[in-house]
Amino acid sequence: QVQLVESGGGLVQAGGSLRLSCTASGRTFTNYAVGWFRQAPGKEREFAATITSRGSFTYYANSVEGRFTISRDDAKSTVYLQMNSLKPEDTAVYYCAIRYSLTYAYFVSVAEYTYWGQGTQVTVSS
Repeated sequence: QVQLVESGGGLVQAGGSLRLSCTASGRTFTNYAVGWFRQAPGKEREFAATITSRGSFTYYANSVEGRFTISRDDAKSTVYLQMNSLKPEDTAVYYCAIRYSLTYAYFVSVAEYTYWGQGTQVTVSS
């Protein structure tokens, strides 16, 4: 059974930065695409960023493009989300998710992922 644990969330002022981590236990990230999603109160969970299992290609939602960077360290079974220039509208619970993949394909919908972490709260004050 795979367990994903997110960490690094917290309270930050607008314009600040945070780095989220997602670590897997019970399995390495090798051969898995990884995505970061977020869910604000009263809203549906939405895609933020993803990194492919092959080639570590990245893809971002328009709302975070240029401010967030996703990266992976398969040796540590950890994926990171560096978040810069944070805005109050980035406030949400952030989730990481993985799905098995041997391709360069991107996955951007909730339904495409198999395993999820419990989430970490990010609050950006104005």
